[in-house]
Amino acid sequence: MESLIPGLRSWRRRSTSTIPAPRKYPDELRERAIREVRSTGRPIAHVAKDLGIHKEALRGWVRQAEADRGERDDRLTSAEHDELRQLREENAELRRANEILKAASVFFAQEIDRPRPSR
Repeated sequence: MESLIPGLRSWRRRSTSTIPAPRKYPDELRERAIREVRSTGRPIAHVAKDLGIHKEALRGWVRQAEADRGERDDRLTSAEHDELRQLREENAELRRANEILKAASVFFAQEIDRPRPSR
């Protein structure tokens, strides 16, 4: 599909909605696993094996829970991660709108400069 405005790439090629991937493990299982690691002090690999969870998945959940509690400063909290994702989406939308406006201004500038036939 060719754009009506010169210089404007088709914006329809980009998907505007993102559907998150389904979660492999339910939230209740995540919370239970994190609580068990924190309360018992057992190694993550043992808790993961007992609950049928991949040990690296559980390790990530525990690290994220620690970040959310302010116990780690080497990763973003869940709230910060959500805000960053939202700001990136908003930034992408603003860039698309800016691209459309630039192309439209070029188009209309060409229309104004075009000589009109005399009557």
